[in-house]
Amino acid sequence: MAAVTAVAERTIAAPAGRLFTLVSDFREHHPRILPPAFQDFTVESGGVGLGTVTSSRFTLGGTTETIRTRVSRVEPDRLIEEVVETRPMTTTFRFLPGGDLTTVRIETTWEPRGGFRGLLERAFAPRMLAKIYADELHRLEDYAATQQ
Repeated sequence: MAAVTAVAERTIAAPAGRLFTLVSDFREHHPRILPPAFQDFTVESGGVGLGTVTSSRFTLGGTTETIRTRVSRVEPDRLIEEVVETRPMTTTFRFLPGGDLTTVRIETTWEPRGGFRGLLERAFAPRMLAKIYADELHRLEDYAATQQ
């Protein structure tokens, strides 16, 4: 089965380094930008950058599941990649600088489940997840404005 992708991006009036710092700090800053779809967000180990392990309950389309992620790749001021440890799913935060503006892109790629549930996931999850990410980027923009 082919992979499915959900994407959202937003241009924010802040330098890439500042936005990267906020997103990569899973203890202090990252929880402040998470939409309500993420509940009980917990840092299990690490906390900033590579190797950080988190868990949360995530709700999408009326279904809630516990997810555990690990930051598997970091390129300072440019990229943070998280893998979900319980399914073949990867989320990447990209920071594309442009002076005082930065385009931040959140992209998740995953292999849908099989059967009817997988069919529904393939049809609806990318758009629903993109809306959650758009909210997260809006929250990042608002939060970054308070951290100057």
